[in-house]
Amino acid sequence: MPRKVAKPPTCAGCSVEATLNLIDGKWKIVVLYKLLVGGTLRFNEIRRLIPAVTQRMLTNQLRELEADGLVIRKVYPVVPPRVEYSLSERGRSLEPVIMALKSWGDMNLSSERAQAA
Repeated sequence: MPRKVAKPPTCAGCSVEATLNLIDGKWKIVVLYKLLVGGTLRFNEIRRLIPAVTQRMLTNQLRELEADGLVIRKVYPVVPPRVEYSLSERGRSLEPVIMALKSWGDMNLSSERAQAA
């Protein structure tokens, strides 16, 4: 599978756009969050934690996160192969952003549910 080419920011030096280019994708933030709170996880553990993601999509998202230096993929030379994923230092540096998104979601989803009831 060819890796998608990161689009350069349209505004010179736009750090928000550059950051979004790294974490865009339907499941990337969710994967980063699961690795942040769960630590090192194997592929099937991540799949179980995100049941709506397909195997192909998860594979693609993990490859892109690894290529961008946000996730570390460690392969153990055993049969069957064992592969673990963890956050790199660069990926861990997104913790305040990810936790802010979670906090915002917790506040707004709970108020939405209260209004719907």
